[in-house]
Amino acid sequence: MKAKELETDRLILRHWKFADDQAFFKMNSDPRVMEYFPSTLTVDESLDFSRKIEEELQTKGYGLWALQVKNGPKFIGFVGLHEVSFQADFTPAVEIGWRLCFDSWGKGYAFEAAIEVLRYAFSDLHLQKIISFTAVQNIRSQKLMQKLGMTKECDFRNPKLHLDDRLSRHVLFSMTAESYQNRKGE
Repeated sequence: MKAKELETDRLILRHWKFADDQAFFKMNSDPRVMEYFPSTLTVDESLDFSRKIEEELQTKGYGLWALQVKNGPKFIGFVGLHEVSFQADFTPAVEIGWRLCFDSWGKGYAFEAAIEVLRYAFSDLHLQKIISFTAVQNIRSQKLMQKLGMTKECDFRNPKLHLDDRLSRHVLFSMTAESYQNRKGE
């Protein structure tokens, strides 16, 4: 099932285009953007990642949509849903995630897009729970999770990272369909 494109007042969440490749690599090679990831990405790693993202959008009905500002930049990052790719006490699970170009930080784009993605996840896809996680040091993302109405569940060690990696300790947040409906009713 191909994912439909989503829209907010200021943003378009769309499928990926070859024209996004250069901006995507630039974002993934920016140490400020990738501070809470194990490393920046090479050109080949970025291309591979974008192709996998688009494949998920084509086949699952959701994925990490390319984010575009209406009447503005054609690519500022991504926001969307992704199946967690490792085993943990909380998997299988679908996570909401985001990554924006540094110049697009602080403008409310991630929040605006994530609100629309949560609406789609619970209203259109009828998912029962969405999670999000990040390294414990990534306070910006944790604040966004809280602003979205997600609740902190626990800390955990990311099994994709070595135990002594500075980023191995992660924090897990979640939102259920019920809590989404309650928040929406406020």
